[in-house]
Amino acid sequence: MLNRFIGLSAAIVGRSSRISGFPFSPLLKAGNQSQNRTMSAGKAFKVLVTHPEVPQEGIDLLKENCEIVQVQSVPINRAELLEKIRGVDGVLWGGHEPLNAEALDAAGPQLKSISTMSAGIDYVDVPEVKRRKIPLGHTPTVLNTAVADLAVGLLIAASRRFHEGRKTIDNDKWENYHLNWLLGQDIRDSTVGFYGFGGIGQAIAKRLSGFDIDKVLYTTRRRVHKEIEEEFNAKKVDFDTLLAESDFVVIASPLTKDTQGVFNATAFNKMKQTAVLVNIARGKIVNQDDLYEALKANRIFSAGLDVTDPEPLSPKDKLLTLDNVVVLPHIGSATKRTRADMSTIAAHNVLRGLAGEPMLSPAY
Repeated sequence: MLNRFIGLSAAIVGRSSRISGFPFSPLLKAGNQSQNRTMSAGKAFKVLVTHPEVPQEGIDLLKENCEIVQVQSVPINRAELLEKIRGVDGVLWGGHEPLNAEALDAAGPQLKSISTMSAGIDYVDVPEVKRRKIPLGHTPTVLNTAVADLAVGLLIAASRRFHEGRKTIDNDKWENYHLNWLLGQDIRDSTVGFYGFGGIGQAIAKRLSGFDIDKVLYTTRRRVHKEIEEEFNAKKVDFDTLLAESDFVVIASPLTKDTQGVFNATAFNKMKQTAVLVNIARGKIVNQDDLYEALKANRIFSAGLDVTDPEPLSPKDKLLTLDNVVVLPHIGSATKRTRADMSTIAAHNVLRGLAGEPMLSPAY
């Protein structure tokens, strides 16, 4: 996936000077003579990296032609970020700190390129960035594989009662004398419903096809290509149909004003009592109080969550008292390779924005 992005970079710009496969001579064209002289003597642009743990692969790309300023605090100290962002030309936004007018004002009018190191950008004031005509990139796609792998793991863990089973061992309640003990839900021949069926949803469906599922239903604003529907035996349906007919419901949608809280008591009451809910998108898409009540009352069978509301979730949260929920601390994209790829794409986005070229992965 990363190679495809790098190949795209070369195809779009098509110039000879390269940095780790990234054609970069547009910087010479983009600047005035003073900038060109600066570049020959030193660094043409200053770029802020807003997190000290951004993988070195992305940092190294930026260092070739940019002066790097880096926030060092963890958790991020907002005051440090706002101080170090002053006067920079580009920003690699490495955390989930609010990217808003306050940060943009602190940077100054010379800021010309921003990329987050994430797929979701709900922490970005996108209209404000657009208003200032600053190119904004993000890093979807490269994390699809890691998130899809984890989603399948959550689906299996929730449907086969991994958490509850482990608790019986911890509490010395392993009841091996029962024939119908800890029975779970079968994935084979099931209907899997996707709330959101973009790259991540399709990557999950691809993996589940190996489990011999029956069919896929999906709810999106726009229908996916016919070829994709044929590949996954998928059908676009309305939200109520998705809830009523799915054995597994996977949330893989961005968080927007329209999706926030859409999985609530009304939605849970329309699902099968044997249904399993998996959320690898954003915690706020689910009304967590309503989910707790649905799980406690066995209105739905179980849930697997990699995202919660809030994050971090308190260890005393009532959701964690339930046996039929598996909760992970938002680690969907947390593999070494994925993080390195995300930093590389974010760096390329920033460099292209500085060069006045289309970003590899624009957010708009």
